[in-house]
Amino acid sequence: MATDVLVCIKRVPDVSGEVLLADDEQSLDARHVGFTVSPHEECAVELATQLAEADGGSVTVLTVGSADAVEQLRGALAVGCTDGVLVEADTATWGPVDVAAAIADVVRSRAEAGRSYDLVLLGNDAADTGDFQVPIRLAHALDRPVVTGISKVEIDGGTAVAHGDGPDGTEVYELPLPAVVAVMEGGVSPRYPSIPGRMKAKRAPVETVTPQDEPRGSGRVRLTLPPRRASTVQVLGRGPEAAPAVVDLLVEIGVVAR
Repeated sequence: MATDVLVCIKRVPDVSGEVLLADDEQSLDARHVGFTVSPHEECAVELATQLAEADGGSVTVLTVGSADAVEQLRGALAVGCTDGVLVEADTATWGPVDVAAAIADVVRSRAEAGRSYDLVLLGNDAADTGDFQVPIRLAHALDRPVVTGISKVEIDGGTAVAHGDGPDGTEVYELPLPAVVAVMEGGVSPRYPSIPGRMKAKRAPVETVTPQDEPRGSGRVRLTLPPRRASTVQVLGRGPEAAPAVVDLLVEIGVVAR
């Protein structure tokens, strides 16, 4: 049986360096950085693509955001997704409940049109706001089983077998399909798009959907950054004269035994 997968991604600032907040403290300041998707979602895209390739299924990639987010959709299409959906909205006014509701509407409307998704994959949490809510809220809206913190997924007949790290080692969950799974990075290595893949992505269909409901918002008061950790530098010495001090320090921190 072919597996049809919906994988959800989010356009977020590429904050590989210092993280800055916008003036209203509601989002990250992206004025001086590019945009990307989170490592969690990159792995979700890779898992979805592997599942579809294994049994001849398909992968739809979806994002909620501005028209600029088509860039991230095309990136996912370049590595194996077959079509894309943009739920065009001003996400500054949206919260997790709104995002989950919009995704659920797409799943329902496509099911009514004859295309049902056996599995919905999402990143475990948003890379910019870290809400940790959308997968759970989506599963509740669709009345589907859900599991979070997953690094690997397999399909066995009508069951999704999900693997994740637990306090005592790897944990394995079996979920009847259709299901929702939240993915964490580390279980697979995302592939890089090839030149043929990029060319194919330019021609791949992307549907734009306009949400009908008014957003309820996040209720977020503000984002905060943790205080910067103070750092100190201790000069142990210069040249060969520093060797005894280095040995003493290595003994002190337990690297070597005296």
